[in-house]
Amino acid sequence: MSARRNLLLSVGILGGMVIFAVALVRLRPEPPRTPPPSRIPEVQTAAVRTVTGPLTVEGSGTVRARAEVALAPQVGGRVAWQSASLIRGGRVSAGELLLRIEAADYENAVRQAEAQVAEARVGLLQAEEEARIALEEYRQFAARSGVSVESASPLTLREPQLESARAALARAEAQLADAQLSLDRTELTSPFDGVVVSESVDVGNLAQPGIAIATLFAADPVEVIVPVSDLSAGLLPGLWQLRAGDGDRTLGARVRASYGGRSWEWEGFVDRAQAALDEQTRTVDVILRVPNPFTAARPVDGGDATDAPPLLVGEFVDVAIDGTVGEWSVVPRTALQTGNEVWLVENERVRIVPVRVLQRVEERVYVDGDIPPGSRVVVAGITLATNGMEVTPVGEDAGPPPMPMETASADEANASGGDR
Repeated sequence: MSARRNLLLSVGILGGMVIFAVALVRLRPEPPRTPPPSRIPEVQTAAVRTVTGPLTVEGSGTVRARAEVALAPQVGGRVAWQSASLIRGGRVSAGELLLRIEAADYENAVRQAEAQVAEARVGLLQAEEEARIALEEYRQFAARSGVSVESASPLTLREPQLESARAALARAEAQLADAQLSLDRTELTSPFDGVVVSESVDVGNLAQPGIAIATLFAADPVEVIVPVSDLSAGLLPGLWQLRAGDGDRTLGARVRASYGGRSWEWEGFVDRAQAALDEQTRTVDVILRVPNPFTAARPVDGGDATDAPPLLVGEFVDVAIDGTVGEWSVVPRTALQTGNEVWLVENERVRIVPVRVLQRVEERVYVDGDIPPGSRVVVAGITLATNGMEVTPVGEDAGPPPMPMETASADEANASGGDR
């Protein structure tokens, strides 16, 4: 009896526990339901900017004079007179008298040479007369003797003496020309319109032949040497057909420098290119010419051009050269992927577009490819992509800002129809 009661008690306890457990399960609160995380990656995009017109090749260079000479006298002597322009920073004109050396010794040499010429002329007249008399006498002798005049020796007819007198006159005239040339060289003139860089002479100093007394550089067109990569050089059509000084202005350029807290700009053109790579930088030197470096400066901000500065020789300047004309896409540097391709985002899907890289400038890359206007490219968020891959654009960027010189170039090209 006792065993049965214990069994029933155990079954009752077990059944109560089961009922209690079931009640706990039924009465437990429902756990919050969260959707599974999205497997679509998020990407940051940037706008593609389109530039129409000549592709601007940008660079930097140093201004140098078209010509620079060390001015040295060709004759020696004491300096008797010096121009007020012959001073550091002085402006000189072509043919302007800069220096005069004491000429007394050279004037005396000219007079001596003139006397020798006069003496040689008298000698030549005497020799000519003696030759005439000798010929006449021999003709009379030949008539009496029955011999021909042609049989006479040159010495009999005094021909060698005549030639010697002529040579003496020529020598005396040459000596006179040398003396006159030395006298003329006592006056030192400027070979071109220029600026005096340095001078080391004064009145009373002794000038020596071949020793420089001043350095001048030409004040007419200056040159700017711009090293560019071979990629950029390839964007300058007709570059290797240019010849120095031929005036071909097909490739226009703008030179910009700072002065007085403002930016100034000069118009120029590509004159030539050096047909050799720099061994250190592996770049090509493109030489620009600025025709009016002293008078043609214009302010970039469009303000007052009063007191415009000259383009100073030795100044470091920024340069923009008008290259190949066309329509180009500009993307951020971070948008260019390995293998020269960009990832466009169209309808939240990726389209991989191969591109040809034309130019890299700071954070901008100029490319040519199948990129419609207004497109957006991936700049961050993923490292691998496939065509048609679904993405979620977030944090859109405005894209690379245009450079001021680039903007001016594009605007000018658009105003002229893109044809230069």
